Amino acid sequence: MRPFHTLYNKVLDWSSSRFAIFWLSLISFLESSILPYPIQDLLLASMSLKNRSKAFYFATICTISSVLGAVAGYYIGIYAINLIMPLLEKLNYLPELYIAEDYFNTYGIWIILIAGFSPVPYKLFTISAGMMAMPLIPFVVFSLIARGARYFLLSYLVIKFGKKADAWLNKYIDRLGYLLIIIVAFGIWYVY
Repeated sequence: MRPFHTLYNKVLDWSSSRFAIFWLSLISFLESSILPYPIQDLLLASMSLKNRSKAFYFATICTISSVLGAVAGYYIGIYAINLIMPLLEKLNYLPELYIAEDYFNTYGIWIILIAGFSPVPYKLFTISAGMMAMPLIPFVVFSLIARGARYFLLSYLVIKFGKKADAWLNKYIDRLGYLLIIIVAFGIWYVY
């Protein structure tokens, strides 16, 4: 059974669609505000692999869409938290939300740089930033820096390694997916 390989192949199909830019924009936006899984990285990598000359263009679209989604998450944190709190509780995101709040209290705005670049669920930090009334302009600037660094680095790696990266991902995508689950579970266990 190779669930991550199946997901990877589905994303490859999306990247070949004539609506690929739309999917990239939509998924990047939703991942920063409500989507639980960061699949925009796979879509960006696939699109960049298929058209290397536009890789940085795709990274720009992904960055802007992601930051707009982060702003939406920020406003969810300000205005709609009472409405979405039952949903977060049902999805079992409350512990992670409280952890994100603790990180904000400890690291301040710098946590946006870390969360925006790392594979942790960014939406928890965008919503928490709104809940904690973080100043919007620094939040947007740090989100642009972190998300831009992440997506432009990914596009650069695809340009540099091209088909080798695709072959490597096809071979190891399931192991990477399970490893990510183990890392997240270990992180949650460590925090508690």
